[in-house]
Amino acid sequence: MPVTSVEKDLDALTMTIVADFAVPLQRLWEAYADPRQISKFWGPETWPATFVRHDMATGGRSHYYMTGPNGERSDGFWEFTSVNPPHSFEVVDGFANADGTQNPEMPTMKMRFQFEETPTGSRMTNIATFNSLEQLEQLIEMGMEEGTRSAMSQIDAVLADLASFAAGRGTETQILSDTQVRITRVIRGTAQQVWDAHNEPELMKRWLLGPDGWTMPVCKVAQEPGEQYRQEWENTETKERFGFEGELLESAAPYRSVTTEKMIGMEGPSTQNELTLTPLEAGTLLTLVITYPDVATRDMVLATGMTDGMETSYLRLENEVLASAE
Repeated sequence: MPVTSVEKDLDALTMTIVADFAVPLQRLWEAYADPRQISKFWGPETWPATFVRHDMATGGRSHYYMTGPNGERSDGFWEFTSVNPPHSFEVVDGFANADGTQNPEMPTMKMRFQFEETPTGSRMTNIATFNSLEQLEQLIEMGMEEGTRSAMSQIDAVLADLASFAAGRGTETQILSDTQVRITRVIRGTAQQVWDAHNEPELMKRWLLGPDGWTMPVCKVAQEPGEQYRQEWENTETKERFGFEGELLESAAPYRSVTTEKMIGMEGPSTQNELTLTPLEAGTLLTLVITYPDVATRDMVLATGMTDGMETSYLRLENEVLASAE
């Protein structure tokens, strides 16, 4: 078990957890930065976690939920107040409603995660600061220490699993719920380069094409929240056209944007697309969480081969756009 000490300071209202790992500092950092990885160890063994949002940048936010052995659900959130990769990050941690908003009836606390190299690998120090002695005692009674020890007992297996999270695996889709899927891919480029490739029309027309034989004659980009965007593709042989349009809801360059999306000419509700870019040693982890109106729509879209089409585009992005920028 990686936890080497747990100390509670009732005067300072803190609980400090130290854990040591036989991996390099960057590897440990990425386990916390990658929503696929932190989901595998943040929750206790009997209450596994699912991160549906994880914006590891100053001003960013995470939303996760833990699922109990009988199907119970407990939601939590992080607000990132400071991020200094790969050495530290600070968050406000609290209980959340199902939509990720703070549950004001439950306490919050501040947590600072510090990462440092050691002679045998790396060390994580987590300092939780409570608002009152009553709050500290309440969370300890709720099993915070035991839950943390249980959660941390799973991290070694995640750190050892290099293959599941390596660059070169291609585009992958994970079903998060009846209405949400998460699409991930490590792009060989910086976060700024990947951001620009998603927001500069001339770059988008070079790679965002799906299978060969299509062009992108219309690429209107929304620059500010509230603005509309529009994208249209045309088959070079049949001249068939299709496209999508929507609204930019949030934008925090170069790590997060949220848009609605709807096929042009189709009736019905839009999807919501949350794009997050996370810097890694091997490049940039692109995470796209798509929220569909219902399970039937989700399954219908996945059955179209969407993931394969996205992989074709991302390969083009790496090989024809980012490689030429080096």
